[in-house]
Amino acid sequence: MTLQSMTGFATVSGQRDTIGWVWEIRSVNGRGLDVRIRLADAAEALEPAIRAAIPKRLTRGNVSVNLKLSRMADDGTPSLNRENLAAVVAAAAQAQGLAEATGLELQPVSVGELLTQKWVWEAGAASDSAWIDQAKAQIDTLIGSFAAARETEGAAIVAVLSAQVDTAENLSRTARKSADERNARAGGVLREKVKALLEITDVADENRLAQELAILAVKADVTEELDRLDAHISAARDLLAAVGPVGRKFDFLMQEFNREANTLCSKSSLSELTAIGLELKVVIDQMREQVQNLE
Repeated sequence: MTLQSMTGFATVSGQRDTIGWVWEIRSVNGRGLDVRIRLADAAEALEPAIRAAIPKRLTRGNVSVNLKLSRMADDGTPSLNRENLAAVVAAAAQAQGLAEATGLELQPVSVGELLTQKWVWEAGAASDSAWIDQAKAQIDTLIGSFAAARETEGAAIVAVLSAQVDTAENLSRTARKSADERNARAGGVLREKVKALLEITDVADENRLAQELAILAVKADVTEELDRLDAHISAARDLLAAVGPVGRKFDFLMQEFNREANTLCSKSSLSELTAIGLELKVVIDQMREQVQNLE
């Protein structure tokens, strides 16, 4: 199984005799797997099958599953339930009469508004249960299509992340080159400072001064940060090539990326190196946004 996004959508429809139905499944980002199911009253027996099937293909995301029913005419078009429509019209007229009796004025109800009421279309569908087995057989197809949609979006996320990892690697190389040039210049500067201090005082300890300046040089060294950053870049590529859910691991890795970028900026005493660190932080934030969508 390739990497999946946590967002996706799929739908499957069916009809048996005069009963029509539409399955819909969608998901958004989530810390774990949260499944919410809304079924017609006649289809409540399908919920266990849905809850058993989803974890086989998904591990994360807030998933919503809906099943909508409708009464169909013989030609497959939606059919009005005249009895319920008459009841809705009568209720609207009764409400109008009560409002007028109390001096209130109600807005007139249009035919279009009446036809949006689900009772006008769905009444009577629940009385025929022969369609349930056929709808149940579609559950695997529905979830398979849904997983495929998430994989398609996941592939797009992987492509974006791969390009961002390449950018981070290029910035790391540039930062290492800038740091090496800074260190080369800093060595001469430190030697000149030690020499100047020794010339203007008789009490300075040459070894002690050299040690203190060496400590300053070590504190400003970013080699370890860049080494860890390169290791994180390699780990990110491994995760992008992995099979199965990697979102949690990738999210943790992004925290490590950000930690090294922050330290790089704080230890830099060179404007050029600081600028590289800030640019790296921007790329890391962009990567994190993409990672939030991975399963």
